[in-house]
Amino acid sequence: MKSLLFSYQSIATRAFVASILSLAFAGTALAQQSGLPINAAASVNGTIITNDMVEQGIKMAIAQGQKDTPELRKIVIQKYIEVLLLSQQAEKDGLATSEKANTQLMLIRQNYLADLELSTYMAQNPISDADVKAEYNKEIAGLGPQGMLVEYKVSDIAVASEADAQAALNRIKKGEPFDKVAKSVSLAPNKVQGGAIGWVQAPQVAPPIAAVLTNLAKGQVSQAPIQVQQAWYLVKLEDKRTSKPPTLEQAQQAIRNGIAQRKQLEYLSKIAQGAKIIVQ
Repeated sequence: MKSLLFSYQSIATRAFVASILSLAFAGTALAQQSGLPINAAASVNGTIITNDMVEQGIKMAIAQGQKDTPELRKIVIQKYIEVLLLSQQAEKDGLATSEKANTQLMLIRQNYLADLELSTYMAQNPISDADVKAEYNKEIAGLGPQGMLVEYKVSDIAVASEADAQAALNRIKKGEPFDKVAKSVSLAPNKVQGGAIGWVQAPQVAPPIAAVLTNLAKGQVSQAPIQVQQAWYLVKLEDKRTSKPPTLEQAQQAIRNGIAQRKQLEYLSKIAQGAKIIVQ
């Protein structure tokens, strides 16, 4: 379940160890008895850690704020070695065939394939500079005669059914703090922050959310559950402010990200239309 911001976010950011596991399973090969293959960075009991795997690990570390240094490469290789040592020991201990292991390995595979499908789709449908400029002009035109940008400080609760959303709303109406309810029932990652999202603009959220958000008063919670795709949301307007809009140069990366996330959501919706989805 994702938070309402951008509705569907890319699933590419995963726990480092989980990513390493999926890459390690994909890149397993036997080492040559005479030495390592050309593309090998290391091996653990005959299982190869390829340079390609290391490069992907470095990219993930950089995305998390690390600097690309020789020391980082050593750290990444060491992490692969540690993971392989532990996974091989798990095999020896018979843990690999447990129901828990099978479930987690299935999830790792599904997440990887989902990432791969989205990245392939985006590579085949790139966002041009003209797309970014057109989106910027559209947003500027929608600011109104005063040309001011309206931003909303939002918190949300995301659940799987309308009944769950209504139950959460009833608790809030009885006086229970929104953030406390979010921490106890929300399925979105931001539940640990009490559902806090931060400052957003109306075009950055799903249209059903935006329609409600723009009509809320400061401190008010949506009066009914809001459906977006297969999820149900409650939103709270924490605060509201106006400011001068950024220039195209300042806004282009955020706009590009927003377009990408919208395209991903549209693609997912298209796939969902032809799928048979049953929810308990």
